[in-house]
Amino acid sequence: MAVLVAVIVRPKLWPTALRVMKRFVPNVWWTRKPYLPLPDMKLLRFRIVTQYGDPGAPVSVEDTLAWLRWCKAQQQLRS
Repeated sequence: MAVLVAVIVRPKLWPTALRVMKRFVPNVWWTRKPYLPLPDMKLLRFRIVTQYGDPGAPVSVEDTLAWLRWCKAQQQLRS
């Protein structure tokens, strides 16, 4: 929830956050229960393990914001 609030108060990161969220949501999500565009939990666990080394580690707000800023910078380089 803290990550969501941190992104909400930073409108410049909204387009990047939406692009990233889209990558985490499985294709044809509307064909699977609960019929919501929720991220694939296996992918999220994998990303948490590769970043923190522990699947139960709390996700850092500052790490997430730094990652979104990096994604935004990479997108700008491609444009």
